[in-house]
Amino acid sequence: MEYLSFDRAMREQFGTKVYKLALSSGCTCPNRDGTVGYGGCTFCSEGGSGEFAAPSAPPAQQIREARKRVEAKIPTSIPPEERRFIAYYQSFTNTYMPVDRLESMLADVMACPEIAAVSLGTRPDCLEQDKVELLGRLQAVKPVWIELGLQTMHDDTARAVHRGYPLNVFYETYGRLKEAGIPVIVHLIFGLPGEDRERMLESVRYLASLDPPPDGVKLQLLQILKGTALGEQFLREPFPVMSLPEYADLIVDALKILPPRTVIHRLTGDGPKRLLIAPLWCADKKRVIGQNVLVANPKTQGILRAYGTLPIR
Repeated sequence: MEYLSFDRAMREQFGTKVYKLALSSGCTCPNRDGTVGYGGCTFCSEGGSGEFAAPSAPPAQQIREARKRVEAKIPTSIPPEERRFIAYYQSFTNTYMPVDRLESMLADVMACPEIAAVSLGTRPDCLEQDKVELLGRLQAVKPVWIELGLQTMHDDTARAVHRGYPLNVFYETYGRLKEAGIPVIVHLIFGLPGEDRERMLESVRYLASLDPPPDGVKLQLLQILKGTALGEQFLREPFPVMSLPEYADLIVDALKILPPRTVIHRLTGDGPKRLLIAPLWCADKKRVIGQNVLVANPKTQGILRAYGTLPIR
Protein backbone atom coordinates (compact mmCIF):
# COMPACT_ATOMS: atom_id res chain seq x y z
CA MET A 1 0.00 0.00 0.00
CA GLU A 2 1.48 3.31 -1.06
CA TYR A 3 0.53 6.91 -0.38
CA LEU A 4 2.09 10.34 -0.58
CA SER A 5 3.25 11.13 2.94
CA PHE A 6 3.59 14.64 4.32
CA ASP A 7 7.32 14.20 4.86
CA ARG A 8 7.88 13.03 1.29
CA ALA A 9 5.78 15.85 -0.16
CA MET A 10 7.68 18.48 1.85
CA ARG A 11 11.02 17.12 0.68
CA GLU A 12 9.75 17.32 -2.90
CA GLN A 13 8.52 20.89 -2.47
CA PHE A 14 11.29 22.41 -0.36
CA GLY A 15 14.24 20.09 -0.98
CA THR A 16 14.62 19.28 2.71
CA LYS A 17 12.74 18.03 5.73
CA VAL A 18 10.60 20.74 7.35
CA TYR A 19 9.40 20.97 10.93
CA LYS A 20 6.17 22.42 12.29
CA LEU A 21 6.21 25.28 14.77
CA ALA A 22 2.94 25.40 16.72
CA LEU A 23 2.01 29.08 16.99
CA SER A 24 -0.95 31.03 18.35
CA SER A 25 -2.91 33.72 16.51
CA GLY A 26 -4.72 34.82 19.66
CA CYS A 27 -8.08 34.07 18.03
CA THR A 28 -11.08 32.46 19.63
CA CYS A 29 -13.86 30.73 17.67
CA PRO A 30 -17.34 31.88 16.58
CA ASN A 31 -18.61 28.58 17.93
CA ARG A 32 -17.45 29.63 21.40
CA ASP A 33 -18.12 33.37 21.67
CA GLY A 34 -21.80 33.25 20.73
CA THR A 35 -21.54 34.33 17.09
CA VAL A 36 -22.42 30.78 16.02
CA GLY A 37 -22.71 29.08 19.38
CA TYR A 38 -21.18 28.55 22.79
CA GLY A 39 -18.87 25.83 24.05
CA GLY A 40 -17.40 24.89 20.68
CA CYS A 41 -17.58 21.49 19.03
CA THR A 42 -18.32 18.79 21.59
CA PHE A 43 -14.96 17.07 20.98
CA CYS A 44 -12.87 20.26 21.14
CA SER A 45 -10.66 20.78 24.21
CA GLU A 46 -10.27 23.93 26.25
CA GLY A 47 -7.14 24.73 24.25
CA GLY A 48 -9.05 24.65 20.97
CA SER A 49 -7.36 21.39 19.92
CA GLY A 50 -3.98 23.11 19.99
CA GLU A 51 -2.48 22.32 23.39
CA PHE A 52 1.06 22.36 22.00
CA ALA A 53 0.91 25.89 20.58
CA ALA A 54 3.22 28.64 21.80
CA PRO A 55 1.70 31.27 24.10
CA SER A 56 0.34 34.28 22.26
CA ALA A 57 3.10 36.82 21.60
CA PRO A 58 4.58 38.71 18.62
CA PRO A 59 5.21 36.23 15.78
CA ALA A 60 9.01 36.49 15.82
CA GLN A 61 9.07 35.77 19.55
CA GLN A 62 6.70 32.82 19.16
CA ILE A 63 8.89 31.39 16.42
CA ARG A 64 12.01 31.65 18.59
CA GLU A 65 10.27 29.93 21.50
CA ALA A 66 8.72 27.24 19.29
CA ARG A 67 12.09 26.51 17.68
CA LYS A 68 13.57 25.76 21.10
CA ARG A 69 11.00 23.00 21.52
CA VAL A 70 11.75 21.26 18.22
CA GLU A 71 15.50 21.78 17.85
CA ALA A 72 16.19 18.48 19.65
CA LYS A 73 14.45 16.61 16.81
CA ILE A 74 16.66 18.13 14.12
CA PRO A 75 19.89 16.35 13.12
CA THR A 76 22.99 18.33 14.02
CA SER A 77 24.16 17.77 10.44
CA ILE A 78 21.66 20.45 9.36
CA PRO A 79 23.14 23.86 10.26
CA PRO A 80 20.75 26.18 12.12
CA GLU A 81 20.71 28.65 9.23
CA GLU A 82 19.55 25.91 6.82
CA ARG A 83 16.65 24.63 8.92
CA ARG A 84 13.17 25.24 7.53
CA PHE A 85 9.86 25.38 9.34
CA ILE A 86 6.12 25.60 8.83
CA ALA A 87 4.33 28.22 10.90
CA TYR A 88 1.42 26.12 12.09
CA TYR A 89 -1.66 27.83 13.51
CA GLN A 90 -3.76 24.95 14.80
CA SER A 91 -5.77 26.02 17.82
CA PHE A 92 -9.16 27.70 17.55
CA THR A 93 -10.11 29.59 14.34
CA ASN A 94 -7.15 31.41 12.86
CA THR A 95 -8.94 33.58 10.30
CA TYR A 96 -11.50 34.80 12.83
CA MET A 97 -10.13 38.34 12.83
CA PRO A 98 -10.31 41.48 10.68
CA VAL A 99 -8.55 41.10 7.37
CA ASP A 100 -6.02 43.86 8.12
CA ARG A 101 -4.96 42.11 11.31
CA LEU A 102 -4.65 38.81 9.44
CA GLU A 103 -2.50 40.49 6.80
CA SER A 104 -0.23 42.05 9.44
CA MET A 105 0.22 38.74 11.27
CA LEU A 106 1.04 36.83 8.11
CA ALA A 107 3.44 39.52 6.87
CA ASP A 108 5.41 39.31 10.12
CA VAL A 109 5.56 35.51 10.00
CA MET A 110 6.48 35.30 6.32
CA ALA A 111 9.28 37.83 6.82
CA CYS A 112 11.14 35.27 8.95
CA PRO A 113 13.61 33.57 6.59
CA GLU A 114 13.37 30.16 8.29
CA ILE A 115 9.62 29.95 7.60
CA ALA A 116 9.01 27.95 4.43
CA ALA A 117 5.20 27.98 4.58
CA VAL A 118 2.26 28.97 6.77
CA SER A 119 -0.62 26.65 7.68
CA LEU A 120 -3.83 28.19 9.06
CA GLY A 121 -6.42 26.02 10.76
CA THR A 122 -9.87 27.58 10.46
CA ARG A 123 -13.58 27.15 9.76
CA PRO A 124 -15.18 27.58 6.32
CA ASP A 125 -17.59 30.17 7.74
CA CYS A 126 -14.65 32.43 8.70
CA LEU A 127 -13.21 32.95 5.23
CA GLU A 128 -14.88 36.01 3.77
CA GLN A 129 -13.94 36.92 0.21
CA ASP A 130 -11.49 39.67 1.19
CA LYS A 131 -9.55 37.12 3.25
CA VAL A 132 -9.57 34.63 0.40
CA GLU A 133 -8.21 37.31 -1.94
CA LEU A 134 -5.49 38.19 0.58
CA LEU A 135 -4.44 34.56 0.93
CA GLY A 136 -4.38 34.22 -2.84
CA ARG A 137 -2.05 37.21 -3.19
CA LEU A 138 0.28 35.91 -0.50
CA GLN A 139 0.97 32.73 -2.49
CA ALA A 140 3.43 34.80 -4.53
CA VAL A 141 5.49 35.36 -1.37
CA LYS A 142 5.34 31.98 0.38
CA PRO A 143 2.87 29.11 0.44
CA VAL A 144 -0.09 29.66 2.76
CA TRP A 145 -2.25 26.61 3.36
CA ILE A 146 -5.75 26.58 4.74
CA GLU A 147 -6.77 23.67 6.96
CA LEU A 148 -10.53 23.19 7.12
CA GLY A 149 -12.05 21.13 9.92
CA LEU A 150 -14.81 19.32 8.06
CA GLN A 151 -14.67 16.22 10.32
CA THR A 152 -17.66 14.60 8.58
CA MET A 153 -19.78 15.17 5.48
CA HIS A 154 -22.94 14.16 7.36
CA ASP A 155 -25.00 17.11 8.58
CA ASP A 156 -26.80 15.06 11.22
CA THR A 157 -23.48 14.11 12.82
CA ALA A 158 -22.28 17.71 12.48
CA ARG A 159 -25.34 18.91 14.38
CA ALA A 160 -24.81 16.27 17.06
CA VAL A 161 -21.22 17.39 17.68
CA HIS A 162 -22.20 21.07 17.46
CA ARG A 163 -19.93 21.85 14.50
CA GLY A 164 -22.00 24.92 13.74
CA TYR A 165 -22.22 24.94 9.93
CA PRO A 166 -23.76 22.68 7.23
CA LEU A 167 -21.92 20.88 4.45
CA ASN A 168 -22.93 23.41 1.79
CA VAL A 169 -20.92 26.11 3.62
CA PHE A 170 -17.82 23.94 3.40
CA TYR A 171 -18.45 23.24 -0.30
CA GLU A 172 -18.91 26.90 -1.22
CA THR A 173 -15.83 28.04 0.70
CA TYR A 174 -13.71 25.19 -0.63
CA GLY A 175 -14.57 26.22 -4.20
CA ARG A 176 -13.60 29.85 -3.59
CA LEU A 177 -10.29 28.84 -2.02
CA LYS A 178 -9.39 26.57 -4.92
CA GLU A 179 -10.38 29.21 -7.47
CA ALA A 180 -7.95 31.58 -5.73
CA GLY A 181 -5.14 29.04 -5.98
CA ILE A 182 -4.94 28.36 -2.24
CA PRO A 183 -3.84 24.90 -1.09
CA VAL A 184 -6.51 23.28 1.10
CA ILE A 185 -6.05 20.54 3.68
CA VAL A 186 -9.22 18.92 5.02
CA HIS A 187 -9.59 17.26 8.43
CA LEU A 188 -11.74 14.17 8.98
CA ILE A 189 -12.43 12.54 12.34
CA PHE A 190 -13.10 8.80 12.43
CA GLY A 191 -15.19 7.46 15.29
CA LEU A 192 -17.69 10.26 15.86
CA PRO A 193 -20.78 9.06 17.78
CA GLY A 194 -23.40 7.47 15.53
CA GLU A 195 -21.07 6.96 12.56
CA ASP A 196 -20.38 3.43 11.44
CA ARG A 197 -17.60 2.37 9.09
CA GLU A 198 -19.61 3.05 5.93
CA ARG A 199 -20.58 6.59 6.97
CA MET A 200 -16.94 7.38 7.73
CA LEU A 201 -15.87 6.12 4.32
CA GLU A 202 -18.64 8.18 2.70
CA SER A 203 -16.86 11.28 4.03
CA VAL A 204 -13.63 10.06 2.43
CA ARG A 205 -15.42 9.45 -0.88
CA TYR A 206 -16.90 12.93 -0.69
CA LEU A 207 -13.42 14.47 -0.45
CA ALA A 208 -12.18 12.29 -3.30
CA SER A 209 -15.09 13.47 -5.47
CA LEU A 210 -14.28 17.18 -5.09
CA ASP A 211 -12.98 18.85 -8.26
CA PRO A 212 -10.17 19.59 -7.77
CA PRO A 213 -9.55 17.22 -4.85
CA PRO A 214 -7.98 18.52 -1.64
CA ASP A 215 -4.25 19.16 -1.65
CA GLY A 216 -4.00 17.32 1.63
CA VAL A 217 -6.04 15.33 4.12
CA LYS A 218 -5.64 14.75 7.84
CA LEU A 219 -7.20 11.55 9.14
CA GLN A 220 -7.80 11.70 12.87
CA LEU A 221 -9.11 9.20 15.38
CA LEU A 222 -11.73 10.66 17.71
CA GLN A 223 -10.06 11.24 21.06
CA ILE A 224 -12.48 11.65 23.95
CA LEU A 225 -10.96 14.23 26.29
CA LYS A 226 -11.62 15.45 29.79
CA GLY A 227 -13.19 18.87 29.96
CA THR A 228 -15.13 18.49 26.71
CA ALA A 229 -18.87 18.08 26.25
CA LEU A 230 -18.23 14.78 24.50
CA GLY A 231 -16.08 13.62 27.40
CA GLU A 232 -18.87 14.37 29.86
CA GLN A 233 -21.34 12.56 27.59
CA PHE A 234 -19.07 9.52 27.39
CA LEU A 235 -18.62 9.33 31.15
CA ARG A 236 -22.40 9.45 31.65
CA GLU A 237 -23.31 7.07 28.83
CA PRO A 238 -20.29 5.33 27.27
CA PHE A 239 -20.57 4.67 23.55
CA PRO A 240 -18.47 2.29 21.42
CA VAL A 241 -14.97 3.37 20.43
CA MET A 242 -12.78 1.75 17.79
CA SER A 243 -10.04 -0.73 18.58
CA LEU A 244 -6.62 -0.28 17.03
CA PRO A 245 -7.14 -3.10 14.47
CA GLU A 246 -10.48 -1.59 13.45
CA TYR A 247 -8.93 1.84 13.04
CA ALA A 248 -5.96 0.54 11.08
CA ASP A 249 -8.26 -1.39 8.77
CA LEU A 250 -10.35 1.75 8.20
CA ILE A 251 -7.24 3.79 7.39
CA VAL A 252 -6.23 1.27 4.72
CA ASP A 253 -9.58 1.58 2.96
CA ALA A 254 -9.52 5.37 3.25
CA LEU A 255 -6.10 5.54 1.61
CA LYS A 256 -7.37 3.41 -1.27
CA ILE A 257 -10.16 5.93 -1.95
CA LEU A 258 -8.15 9.17 -1.87
CA PRO A 259 -6.41 10.38 -5.06
CA PRO A 260 -2.74 9.35 -5.36
CA ARG A 261 -1.38 12.91 -5.22
CA THR A 262 -3.39 13.98 -2.19
CA VAL A 263 -0.84 14.47 0.58
CA ILE A 264 -1.63 12.47 3.70
CA HIS A 265 -0.67 14.89 6.48
CA ARG A 266 -1.79 12.63 9.31
CA LEU A 267 -2.94 9.08 9.92
CA THR A 268 -3.55 9.50 13.63
CA GLY A 269 -2.99 12.04 16.38
CA ASP A 270 -1.51 12.33 19.84
CA GLY A 271 -3.52 14.65 22.03
CA PRO A 272 -2.52 15.47 25.61
CA LYS A 273 -2.33 12.20 27.57
CA ARG A 274 -3.42 13.88 30.81
CA LEU A 275 -6.81 14.63 29.22
CA LEU A 276 -7.42 11.36 27.39
CA ILE A 277 -10.46 9.32 28.45
CA ALA A 278 -10.75 6.95 25.48
CA PRO A 279 -9.59 5.11 23.49
CA LEU A 280 -6.56 4.60 25.73
CA TRP A 281 -4.55 2.73 23.10
CA CYS A 282 -4.11 5.93 21.08
CA ALA A 283 -2.02 7.51 23.87
CA ASP A 284 1.00 5.55 22.67
CA LYS A 285 1.54 6.97 19.21
CA LYS A 286 4.75 5.00 18.68
CA ARG A 287 2.83 1.81 19.34
CA VAL A 288 0.07 2.86 16.97
CA ILE A 289 2.52 3.35 14.14
CA GLY A 290 4.84 0.54 15.23
CA GLN A 291 5.40 -2.67 13.34
CA ASN A 292 4.53 -5.25 15.97
CA VAL A 293 0.96 -4.27 16.81
CA LEU A 294 -0.40 -4.97 13.31
CA VAL A 295 1.11 -8.41 12.77
CA ALA A 296 -2.21 -10.15 13.39
CA ASN A 297 -3.93 -8.17 10.65
CA PRO A 298 -2.32 -8.99 7.25
CA LYS A 299 -4.43 -6.41 5.45
CA THR A 300 -2.87 -3.58 7.43
CA GLN A 301 0.72 -4.77 7.80
CA GLY A 302 3.08 -2.04 6.67
CA ILE A 303 0.52 0.78 6.61
CA LEU A 304 0.93 2.45 9.97
CA ARG A 305 4.25 0.67 10.44
CA ALA A 306 5.79 2.75 7.66
CA TYR A 307 3.98 5.95 8.60
CA GLY A 308 5.45 8.85 6.67
CA THR A 309 7.96 6.79 4.72
CA LEU A 310 6.02 4.81 2.11
CA PRO A 311 6.78 5.57 -1.55
CA ILE A 312 4.48 7.54 -3.82
CA ARG A 313 2.10 5.45 -5.87
